[in-house]
Formats: sequence, structure tokens, C-alpha cells
Amino acid sequence: MSANEYLRRILNARVYDVATETALEPAPRLSARLDNRVLVKREDLQSIFSFKLRGAYNKMVSLGKAERARGVIAASAGNHAQGVALAAQRLGGPAVIVMPVTTPQVKIDAVRARDAQVVLHGDSYSDSYAHALQIQERRRLTFVHPFDDPDVIAGQGTVGMEILRQHRTLEDGPIDAIFAPIGGGGLISGVAAYVKSVQPSVKVIGVQTEDSDAMARSLAAGRRVKLAEVGIFSDGTAVRMVGRHTFELCRRYVDEIITVDTDALCAAIKDAYQDMRTVLEPAGALAIAGCKRYVEREGVRGRNLVAIASGANMNFDRLRFVAERAEVGEEREALFAVTLPEERGSFRRFCSLLGTRNVTEFNYRISDSKTAHIFVGIQTSGGKDARTLARTFTRAGFATLDLTDDELAKLHLRHLAGGRSPLAVDERLFRFEFPERPGALMRFLTSMSPSWNISLFHYRNQGSDYGRILVGLQVPKRDAAALKRFVAELGYPFQDETANSAYRLFLS
Repeated sequence: MSANEYLRRILNARVYDVATETALEPAPRLSARLDNRVLVKREDLQSIFSFKLRGAYNKMVSLGKAERARGVIAASAGNHAQGVALAAQRLGGPAVIVMPVTTPQVKIDAVRARDAQVVLHGDSYSDSYAHALQIQERRRLTFVHPFDDPDVIAGQGTVGMEILRQHRTLEDGPIDAIFAPIGGGGLISGVAAYVKSVQPSVKVIGVQTEDSDAMARSLAAGRRVKLAEVGIFSDGTAVRMVGRHTFELCRRYVDEIITVDTDALCAAIKDAYQDMRTVLEPAGALAIAGCKRYVEREGVRGRNLVAIASGANMNFDRLRFVAERAEVGEEREALFAVTLPEERGSFRRFCSLLGTRNVTEFNYRISDSKTAHIFVGIQTSGGKDARTLARTFTRAGFATLDLTDDELAKLHLRHLAGGRSPLAVDERLFRFEFPERPGALMRFLTSMSPSWNISLFHYRNQGSDYGRILVGLQVPKRDAAALKRFVAELGYPFQDETANSAYRLFLS
């Protein structure tokens, strides 16, 4: 489809029966910190707290009455589902929504509240999509795709139309770049198609998580790439394969794609809260995280940058995880394992090295008569300050491990203070990612050899992210091959942490 055709569809999109023209707001604190003018397009303020109602309604209003009466079906991680349910409620006709079992409960409840039938299936959007196609064929329903449909793309493109129109009234010079999250690519495709047709000098930059970067990989390969698995912390963008239409539009109009990790995403959620007093969902904060990464990489100053806050359907029980990781994502919390001599005054001497810095965490357990090992979190001004602190501790005679980037430390050691045990003979330590669904733990236990003993187990609920579990297994050396088969056949992502220096200090 030509650029002119998409421009025509966007200009004529029927979205304002249900959508509002959301504000383009300045983010003063973030702007001051980045030394650029950052504006946030507040799609989290829509009635379903997401931009997705634009594309869903624009598609469904184009259907004939008979099609709507027979019913529609959609696969969605949550926000598109709410848009389809709202449109069906407004236009009339039943709606069936297939959602991953990992979908946050707040999104499931919102869809059911609009009288749509919810079917939970699979761990990702792609799993739900395949199941929805089976139901569609069996029940002769009309499929409303969440991103790979010209009418859906045109509906989402109205976000770009509003951004350019609203920014012209600010009289603050041209927009340099617009940042948009990418899952399947519907939003950025519509925004880019409009912006590049009207104001081609504006960069359109997509943002994905490092573990759900199907569009970035597809553009690099020159063809659509299907990921074997996706991370689901940013559940709204957890797509294994992008659309045919969206891939072509991104290849033509998107300038680049930036990827960010979970810590950076959590830090962006915190930034949004500090500037706007709103709690964005992970996918909703992707554009802000990408904007920050772009400024850091390019060193730009004094530019006009727009980030699309795409959604705010956040499960409350995720906030603990977000708060813990936001400090690390901002490089404001450094984590260290420090060995202190068990002698009078050593702890006071260590604390004197911290100066006026704030201690965010401190864990200690006696080790032996000569040394003590502590786990300490310290608020810093960035990565350089953390490295300086590590050198200061070492020069003062305290053996120090910088654990700021160590997943074992961030996820588990900070919550453990059990110390060493002489009973943990032949202990092997593993980190697993269990899917957050009933039966995952039982599958682990029933698959394990009954002759092996669990010597350590640590798990914390992380909302709808994968469950992170730390397991100590006492496995005789003669069973090394059996252990290797066990972890491979289990099918859960894992990391052998037995050789991790932090483990040897605190737990081995």
C-alpha cells in the first residue's frame, strides 16, 4: 500500500467516537536531567489506559453489520483486547478475546468488565494468536488483528497526526525525534507513515526490550524473523514475529530501533511517575527508556524529543520488582560484596569510607573467627561513582566484588542472609526462570531425581514476569551427566551459578 493511501486512511480514521486527543505534556525533571526538551504523548490517559482502542475501533467500525453481529475474535496481551471489547460493546455484537495465561489480571478483569468472553491460552501473544485462529475457523468469527491490518495501523497513526499538530502550537522549533514502543509494530508503523509523509525530517525511532526484539532482528536480516521465545516483563510488546504490513512500513519509514533491558525500563517507569504522577506499564514506558538511551549514546543537547507513553495497565504486585530494579537501571544503586576482618573497629572504618552516601541495603552473617562477608547496596550518582567506591574499598584493605550487574545478586542474594552450611555437600547452584503459572514448580520437583536433595530455594513473586528461582541441589559427582540431562529436558531457561564468586562468598 502506498504512503498516500496510508495518509488518506489516517486522515479519515474513525477513532474519535471512543478515543480522545490526549495531551502532549512536558517532562520537566527528565528534560532537566537529559538537557533536552522531552515531551510525553499521554496515551495512558485513554479510557482503556492505552492507545489500542484507536486501531481496534477503526477496524471494527469498517465491518458490515452482519459481520459484527456474528462476532469478532482477537488475540491480545491485554490492551488491544480492551479496545476490541470496548468497540464491540459500543457497536454491538459479541467479542471473544484470547489472551496469554501470563497476562496481568488487571487487563483480564478490564476485558471481562466489557462483556467480552476471555480465553486464556499460551505464554505469549504468538501462542494466543494461533489458538484464536482455530476458534475463528470453528465459529466463523471475524478476526481483528492487533497490529497487522491497514485499518488498525491507520487508527494508531492518528497518534502521530496529533503529535505534529499539537507541537506546532508550542512554537518551540521542530521535533527532532519521536520514540515509540514496538511489539508487533502497529503503533510505530502508523506514526511513521504519517510523520514521514508530512514532516520527513523528524526521526522516528522504535524501542524494544532486549528479550523481545523481533522487529530489530527482522530489519537487520531483511526479512521477518520469528523468535524462539520472548521475555514477558513488557507483556504488551511480547511478540515473537512482527506483521507483514508492519515490517514493510518499518523498513520504509523507521530510522532505527533501540533496545533496552529490564532495569532501564523500570527506571523509565520511575521517571514517568516523578514527572507525571502516573504509573506506566512496562510497554508504556519503553519509549521513555529508549529516549534516555538515545540521548546517552548520541550526546545530544537542546533537542525536542517526543516519547509516546502507550499504556498504564500495570498490575499492582509488579511495583515491588519495579522499585527494586529502577535504582539499578538508573545506575544509582551499586551492589558490593565486601570482606571485613573480624576485628574491633573494622565495620566503623568501612562505614567511614562511604561518606555521606545513603546505604540502601546491608546484609551480614558471621563467617568465621577471622573474616565477615557483607552484602551492601549504596546509592551512587552513576556507574563511575560505583567503580570509584570499589577501588576505595580495595585500597583500604577490604576485598570487594562489584555486583551491580550480577543477576544472582540483584535477584536473590540481596534477600538471603543464611550464610554457609557444612551440610551442603556437593551443592550445585542454579538460577531458573519458571513460567508464572500453576504446576511449574511441581513439574520441577517431579522431574528431579529423588536421590538429590534441595539445599537452598529462593523465590519471589514478580508480578507477571517469569518467576526467578534460585535452587541449590546436592548432586553427587557421579550424577553429573544425569544433572545435565535434567536441566536440559526441563525446558526452563537456567544459569549455572556454582562458580559465581558471590555464591562462594555468601552461600557455599
